[in-house]
Parts: sequence; C-alpha cells; structure tokens
Amino acid sequence: MSVPKLWPGSTVVCIGGGPSLTQADVDFCRGRARVVVVNDGYRLAPWAEILYACDDKWWKWQHRHHTAAIAEFQGLRFGLKPIRSEMIGPSGLRAHVSWVRSVQILEDTGDSGLEVSPTGLKTGRNSGYQAINLAVHLGAVRIALLGYDMSVAPDGKQHWFGKHPEFGRSPYASFQALFPTIVKPLKRLGVEVFNCSRRTALECFPKVSLEQALTQREVAA
Repeated sequence: MSVPKLWPGSTVVCIGGGPSLTQADVDFCRGRARVVVVNDGYRLAPWAEILYACDDKWWKWQHRHHTAAIAEFQGLRFGLKPIRSEMIGPSGLRAHVSWVRSVQILEDTGDSGLEVSPTGLKTGRNSGYQAINLAVHLGAVRIALLGYDMSVAPDGKQHWFGKHPEFGRSPYASFQALFPTIVKPLKRLGVEVFNCSRRTALECFPKVSLEQALTQREVAA
C-alpha cells in the first residue's frame, strides 16, 4: 500500500481525541482545510476525508459498538500493520478489520522521526503522531493539530468522549518524548505544524488559535 499525494500544497487539520476537543472547533475546520480524523474523531466529523486508526482493538470496538456510524463513514481509511508481538492478535490486523470497508494498511517503520516513503509511517507510539506523517504523505505543507492534549484533563477526563472501556490510561509521557523527533524532518521538508488544541502539554510545535492557523496565510511562530 502506498499513500497517494491527494492534497499537494494543502493545509491539513489532524483531529486527535484529547478532552479539550470541541464540536465547535471541529465544525470550524469544515471547508477551510483538508481533515484527517484520528480514532473516534470521525463521530464528530463524519464528513472528514480521512480516518486514521492504528489499533486493531479500536477497529473491533467500533464495529461492535458504533456499527452504523463506522459503516457510513465515506472517507478513506488507513491503519498500521503491527510489527511488535504485543500488537498482533492471532490473525493479525488485516483479519480483524476485514469487515471494515477499504482500510488501507501501512508499514510500521519505527518509533521516531518522519517516514518519507508513502508506504509506511513512523509511529511515535501514538496515532496522533502517525496522522501527522500521513498528512505529509498526502501533500500537506501546513498542518494544524486539534485535540492533541497529550495529557489527562484537570477533571480526569481522558478523551473528549470520556474513557474508552477497553483501553487503559495512555502513556502520555512516552508520547511527548517522541514528538520532538519529528520536528526537524518536517522543517527540512518545509512543512509547518501548529498546535491549535485548546489545552495541550505538547510543547514542540508553535501554539496558535485555530482561527489564526486556518484564516491567516502567515502565522508568527
């Protein structure tokens, strides 16, 4: 599988699952940029063009508990081929998601940096990181991050929808440690990334408002 460069020179919003994410922010993106939703983000943006989720358990959960919503999503779907033994079920990811229409599986090429081959992704050990790499493959030159909290909310909320019943607490410290490894490779390619999350512990990208990122041609870092 190779990711096609569908959006050369584009602005792409990557929508994560952090607890600060709001429906209003998601709606603001519509028509202003290309949109990649990560995991459950497709439920807030069923009109998004790309759905990315790396975890086979997530795909199985959606099929069981959000059957109609996942079936009705019309955008492209991408996933990641698991190479670490703890991520592989008895039949592997492909078997687990065979019932999901057109999930395109990419290669896991390691944890850090940026993968330039459109057949794979560097993982950062989290789907939000992988979505940035995917956006680059799609042709993004400007990426806005939403819902990239990389931390639990002060009230203990783990995601905008609450707590996923089949997953434990995310290891945010390990996620944060890997994000800086993608910064220089992105700059070398001339790709700008702005963190527009309402609340975030991710410090390696300039923080700007969503309105600035999507309505101004130039944003001061």
